[in-house]
Amino acid sequence: MRFAILGAALALILNGMDAGAGERARPKKTYTVTMEGMKFQPQVLTVAVGDTVIWVNKDLVAHTATDPDGTFDSKLIAPDKSWKLTVRKPGDFPYVCTYHPTMKGTLKVEK
Repeated sequence: MRFAILGAALALILNGMDAGAGERARPKKTYTVTMEGMKFQPQVLTVAVGDTVIWVNKDLVAHTATDPDGTFDSKLIAPDKSWKLTVRKPGDFPYVCTYHPTMKGTLKVEK
């Protein structure tokens, strides 16, 4: 009887370990937004919480990637420089270049 109880307990423990194996976290990804020709490319980018976005300035002038609501602000990104952000909360975040307000983009962050 003692061995039957121990066997049942061991089976429960091992099954519990297997249950979590299928729920592994998605690997984090890194995405690039290029600032070139006075545009953000891609203009709309969809990522997941925990992913990293790198804005790379390939223009001849400085730019920013600034969410007017204050969620993020790269400050000045000089030509041939970059800025990265690891996103921490879901939502849609429209952003602009504060120096060139016609440059607009949207960062869509999913759970």
